[in-house]
Amino acid sequence: MAHLIRHKLTNKLTNAAHTVSHKSQAKVSGVFARLGFQAATDEEGLGFAECDDLDYDYRQGMQMDVLQGDDEGGCMEGEEGDLEGDSRYQRDGTGPRPPALKTGGSLEEEKPKITAWEAGWNVTNAIQGMFVLGLPYAILHGGYLGLFLIIFAAVVCCYTGKILIACLYEENEDGIKVRIRDSYVDIANACCTPRFPKLGGYVVNVAQIIELVMTCILYVVVSGNLMYNSFPSFPVSQKAWSVVATAALLPCAFLKNLKAVSKFSLLCTLAHFVINVLVIAYCLSRAREWAWEKVKFYIDVKKFPISIGIIVFSYTSQIFLPSLEGNMQNPSEFHCMMDWSHIAACVLKGLFALVAYLTWADATKEVITDNLPSTIRAVVNLFLVAKALLSYPLPFFAAVEVLEKSLFQDGGRALFPDCYGPGGQLKSWGLGLRVALVIFTLLMAVFVPHFALLMGLTGSLTGAGLCFLLPSLFHLKLQWRNLLWHHVFFDVSIFVIGGICAISGFIHSIEGLIEAFRYDIHD
Repeated sequence: MAHLIRHKLTNKLTNAAHTVSHKSQAKVSGVFARLGFQAATDEEGLGFAECDDLDYDYRQGMQMDVLQGDDEGGCMEGEEGDLEGDSRYQRDGTGPRPPALKTGGSLEEEKPKITAWEAGWNVTNAIQGMFVLGLPYAILHGGYLGLFLIIFAAVVCCYTGKILIACLYEENEDGIKVRIRDSYVDIANACCTPRFPKLGGYVVNVAQIIELVMTCILYVVVSGNLMYNSFPSFPVSQKAWSVVATAALLPCAFLKNLKAVSKFSLLCTLAHFVINVLVIAYCLSRAREWAWEKVKFYIDVKKFPISIGIIVFSYTSQIFLPSLEGNMQNPSEFHCMMDWSHIAACVLKGLFALVAYLTWADATKEVITDNLPSTIRAVVNLFLVAKALLSYPLPFFAAVEVLEKSLFQDGGRALFPDCYGPGGQLKSWGLGLRVALVIFTLLMAVFVPHFALLMGLTGSLTGAGLCFLLPSLFHLKLQWRNLLWHHVFFDVSIFVIGGICAISGFIHSIEGLIEAFRYDIHD
C-alpha cells in the first residue's frame, strides 16, 4: 500500500515538473520574440519553432482555463493579465491579437482576411500612383534603356518582394514552414541577432520614415507645381501654392485613424486612372507627330542615374508586403498576386512613358501634365491636386505611427514619454509634433521645389535600399542553407547592381539639386 502511494506521488511530481518546464519555455520564447531575437540558422529556427508550439499549446490551455473560470463565476484579474500579455506572440505570425473576451464568454473573432484580388489591388495602388507622371522624364534621359529599366525594375521588385516574405518563415521539425516573424523590422532584427538584436530594426525604421516623409514632401511639391502651371496668369508663385496646399493638409495632424481617409482611396484611384486615359488619348490624337527618331539608345550619363531613382521609387511596395501577406485568406496565392500586379504595372508604365515621350520628345517636362494644352491642363491638374491632397494623409499617418511607436510607445523603453493620455486622447505636445511634421514637409517643398530630383534622390537613397539591397541581403543571411546556386547568384547580383545604382543615383541627384540652386533652375 505504501509503495503504491509513493508511486502515485512520484508520477504527479514528475508531471508537474514537465508542465512547469513547458510553460517556462513558452514564456521565454514569447519574451525573446518580443525583443526581436530571431533565429538565423536551421538548427536555431527548428528550436524556435518547437518553443513556438509549446507557447501555442500553453496559451490555448490558458484560454480554456479562462473560459472554464467564466462558467464557474469568473477568474482572477492576474490570470487575465497574464493571458493578454502572453498572447502578443502569435503562432501564425499575423500580428498582435490579444484574445479579448466578449460578454458571451467566447473569444473575439479574428479580423476578416483579404482575397488575392484585394491584395493585388493594394499593391497596384502603391506602384501605380501619381509618381508615374515622372516616368516620361526618365525616358527623356534614358531612351530605350529607360524602357528596359522599367521592365527590369518590375522583375527585380517582384522577386525581392517574394524573397522578403520567404524570410518571415522557418521550417519546423516536420519540414513545414511556420511564420515566426511579422514585419520588415522583425526580419532585420533577426539578421543582426545575437550581437546587435535591435540594429536592423532601427535601420529599417529610419529608411521607412525617410521614404514616407519624402513622399509627403513630393505630394506638396507636385501640388504647388500643378497649381502654378494650371493658372500661370495668376500672380501667385509655386511656393505660395505649396503654402496653400499645406494649409489644407493641417487637419491631418488630428488623425487618429485612417477610416475617414480610406473612403476616398477608391475614388482617388479611379480618378487617377481616368487622368491617365485622358493623357494617353491626347497623345494618341497626335500619333502622326510622334518623334520616333528622338528615342535612342544613348543615355545622358549625368542625368540617367536620376532616372533610375525615379523608376525604382515608382515600384516601392516592400514596406507593407509582410502585413499584406499576413492578412491574406490564402497566403499561398501571394506569389501569383505579385506576378500579375507587377506585369500589369510594367505594361501600363511602359506604354504611358513611351507614348507621352513620343508626343513631346525633348520638350518633356518633369511632370508630364505640364505639357498639355492650357485648356486641358487646368482640368487634369485640378484632379491631380485633389488626388495628391487626399493621398498625403496615408504616408503622413504611417510616418507618425512609426515615430510614435519607436520614440514614444516602445513598451516603456521609449526615449520620450507617451504622447497619449490615459483615455487615449492625444496630448497637446504630441499634437504640436504632428503639426511640426506637416510644416517640415512644407519647408522642404518650398526650399527644394524640384519634383524629379527629389523623386530620384528618394528612390536612390531609400527605394533601392528597401527594394533591392536589404531583401537580397536578408535572404542570403536567413535562408542561406536552403538556397540553390542560382538563388545565391540572383541575390548577389541584385545587391551589387542595386548598390551601384543607389550610389550613382544619390550622387547625381545631389549634384542636380546643387546645380538647380546655383543657377536658380525651376521645374
